[in-house]
Amino acid sequence: MRILVTGIAGFIGSSIARALLREGHAVRGVDNFSTGKRENLADLHAIELLEGDLNQPGVADAAVRGMEIVFHEAAIPSVPRSVKEPYLSFEANESATLRLLLAARDAGVKRVVYAASSSAYGNSETLPKVETMTPAPISPYAVAKLAGEYYMQCFSRTYGLETVSLRYFNVFGPFQDPASQYSGVLAVFINRMLSAEPIQIFGDGEQSRDFTYIDNVVSANLAVAFAPATEVSGRMFNVATGARVTLNKAFSLLAQITNYKLQPQYMPVRVGDVRHSLADISAASRAFSYKPLVNFEEGSKRTVAWYQSLKA
Repeated sequence: MRILVTGIAGFIGSSIARALLREGHAVRGVDNFSTGKRENLADLHAIELLEGDLNQPGVADAAVRGMEIVFHEAAIPSVPRSVKEPYLSFEANESATLRLLLAARDAGVKRVVYAASSSAYGNSETLPKVETMTPAPISPYAVAKLAGEYYMQCFSRTYGLETVSLRYFNVFGPFQDPASQYSGVLAVFINRMLSAEPIQIFGDGEQSRDFTYIDNVVSANLAVAFAPATEVSGRMFNVATGARVTLNKAFSLLAQITNYKLQPQYMPVRVGDVRHSLADISAASRAFSYKPLVNFEEGSKRTVAWYQSLKA
């Protein structure tokens, strides 16, 4: 099929594109390279690449032209950065999503699969997080990503465009950028451990996350993209493992894998961070037979091995 991946130079976008190419699809990508890395595309020789921002006039229209399915991964996926720059988060995560949906509707795209976020659940103490829970976002990033979900539902019900939202839970794995202060916590841990640098943990380390290895996210995207519309269109699903790990436990496991000897430095809690995150994944299991392929320990070993290969 003819498939567009927005944010194709990002960690998740490039991983989805890699899987689509393996399955023989024709893949077009669009990226403005504000957070995506050109090196993530080094092995994706078969893609058609458009460089541009979805908020720029004509970019979204050109990107979706002739496409059947869209994976919308383009975003600035950072809670701390959204707290610092809320309007930037709005433009990248909400405005661009609406522009893409309008272009997809007008171009006759069949289905849009949207990268939503577990941050929509906020700090609710109820665990696990179930799709029927009332959203309670506490960061500008979470608000923008939740608004994107609502736009997806609106375009499904109002315009007949098939849309699906996948709420990702703390995705990690190869190709995730560890260099930014806004990077995912595991990427930062591993990069610093391999360089024997000090590591900071914000809070007491007992906050927990449903860390989800990238292969699980890719498999969910591909499965839901081709699932019957009657089962998935206009809906939102959690994509995770259904298990949670504290940051202290994650630190200990990664330290063991990397032979890291330093102790973490505990810092004040960051504004906008949630305390606990754990997903109920039964809805995705029923609707499109989703199941986690790789658990946290195995995913950690694979991720460390990939980062080690970069330093070799």
